[in-house]
Amino acid sequence: MDQKICKGWLLTDHPAIIFEDNEVGRLKKQIWEASEEEIDAILKEYEIPSEPELGKPGTYIQNTPRVKVIEKRKKNDIVFVPIGCTENHGLHANSGLDTFMVTQILEGVRRYTAKQGREVSLAFPPLNYGGHPYHHLGMPGTVIMPKEVVEETVIYTMLGLWNDGFRKIILVNNHGHLWMLESAIQEFMKRFQLPGVFQVIDWHRAVREFFFPVDREDSLQTDFIHADESETSVALLLFPGMIDMSVVQDAQGESFLPPGHFDTSVDPYRRPHRWSEGEGHAAIERAATPQGVVGKPSLASARKAKRPIAAILKYLTLLHDHILEAFPPGTVPPVEKVTLRTEEEMRPFLKEPLSEGWKSAYELPLIGPFYKL
Repeated sequence: MDQKICKGWLLTDHPAIIFEDNEVGRLKKQIWEASEEEIDAILKEYEIPSEPELGKPGTYIQNTPRVKVIEKRKKNDIVFVPIGCTENHGLHANSGLDTFMVTQILEGVRRYTAKQGREVSLAFPPLNYGGHPYHHLGMPGTVIMPKEVVEETVIYTMLGLWNDGFRKIILVNNHGHLWMLESAIQEFMKRFQLPGVFQVIDWHRAVREFFFPVDREDSLQTDFIHADESETSVALLLFPGMIDMSVVQDAQGESFLPPGHFDTSVDPYRRPHRWSEGEGHAAIERAATPQGVVGKPSLASARKAKRPIAAILKYLTLLHDHILEAFPPGTVPPVEKVTLRTEEEMRPFLKEPLSEGWKSAYELPLIGPFYKL
């Protein structure tokens, strides 16, 4: 492909695929143009695929001796928090699909950073069930938590991690409840006003270009929607033993409006509405797609997932590196520039936990109109 640049944008030979001319965009364009052999080499660096590590000692904060957790944190105080759910993904797929997707991606990043001597920490998923959009209501196999449960769980997970010295908390989302996670971060900051780096990233949308169907042998053929070719392909790459393609079913949703208003799951078309910005314009899942599928999972293959997974692994690594470059372990953004607190007030709370003079975040005087008594 020819390298093309247009006023700060890197163009490709597909009119819908462009990348910003900065480090992030250049990284994504490199993955976009990589050969399949180069993609395989990237996956090998991250040891993808591998067996799930939730039960493997030393891989998550909760399955590692505390002395090792502290040792790792002093070298790297970023923590990635995977966010999934329990949701019907069709007869062929497991209901924990969203959780296993994101945990296995983050496990790859952990393995990669461990080889560099600065292993990033992972936390167990705080949401085994999750919130859901209205149109999933009533589907068997989908367990729906109220948004208040989701938000409060995330808020107090963040507070506990911050209190343990993890002041760079990155929520990596794999499910359709993004607005609840965004709300949780905003409420966390209003309620506690703690210095740190706090982000949520919808990983599919972060690398949306790689879920766009293009004329390439390893490309997906359909748009990313739900339990479809895209999700099933990722599952076949990461945890094929949880998928049974012998019972796969295709299904299509029903919209009452012409196309062009609402985008699909990763917003590839830049349409006026995200998929989550309305209800009533389309039939609910139980009425239109009781199969638990919206799309064509029958087209799925592990090969089609390799490039998107390589892209998110490299992007999360870049994000990780940029955060540590800006704020090395043990440091946070300037207190008086990111909160209404004073540097003097926060000094004891920012010390190493249990060191002399340290104060717990649970002793923090609450300020402002948003804290809860």
